[in-house]
Amino acid sequence: MDGNASLLVIVDAANVVGSVPDGWWRDRPAAARRLRDRLAADGVPGRAGPVEIVLVVEGAARGVESAPGVRVEPAPGSGDDHMVELVARAGDRPVLVVTADRELRRRVTELGAEVAGPRTVRPGPDGRP
Repeated sequence: MDGNASLLVIVDAANVVGSVPDGWWRDRPAAARRLRDRLAADGVPGRAGPVEIVLVVEGAARGVESAPGVRVEPAPGSGDDHMVELVARAGDRPVLVVTADRELRRRVTELGAEVAGPRTVRPGPDGRP
């Protein structure tokens, strides 16, 4: 693995947004934009060094655009399949996938990715990670 390669962080937007019951279901695109903006402002807490953040959106959130520091990728089909494809294309680059989806976690760890839960990038309703 190249020690100089930036960490690729792939965030499962639907899973992370859905991890906090804050009314996100009323406006899914707005919820995805709030997550994108939080990622752009805060990055990935606890991760030093260069980081590339990719926010994978699907369904109603497909129209959310990228922002400085966060590339938004609309999944052409299944968001999980798209994230697995991104991990596979990363080669030897270090990858962190942020999701609570057990099956997705299994699929990406088989490809060598590290996984972390949604609270890594989005605190719970009490504000705690």
